[in-house]
Amino acid sequence: MSLTDTSKSANCSAMSDVLNRIGDKWSVMVVGILSYSGTIRFNELKRSINGVSQRMLTLTLRNLERDGLVTRTIYPEVPPRVEYGLTELGKTLTGPISELWDWSAQHHATIIDARTIYDARQSAVTAETPRKIAYARG
Repeated sequence: MSLTDTSKSANCSAMSDVLNRIGDKWSVMVVGILSYSGTIRFNELKRSINGVSQRMLTLTLRNLERDGLVTRTIYPEVPPRVEYGLTELGKTLTGPISELWDWSAQHHATIIDARTIYDARQSAVTAETPRKIAYARG
């Protein structure tokens, strides 16, 4: 499948469905950490991902497991030990995610500069445009 196939409804639906799962930042972070660390326990994973709440990490892991990208292994110990790892399908995402991380690191400063220029231009346009005031009739 290629970008030329986007006119087909099934292809668009497939792309949308997959991007809804792997396109959110927590899923990308989880897959990235698991690809780097291998099998890891929940709390180690949580410590590795700055800013993720326990609830959001739990939901993300469940969704990734449901989609066949992550495995969850429970060991019958006291206290129970739970480890997460990538499935074979999940491992196929490591290349694209690694490329995205590298691209982000390489271009982040340029993107920040572009945002600053854009915001300054928008502020100048807003300052030049007189504000319209709406009055309520009463």
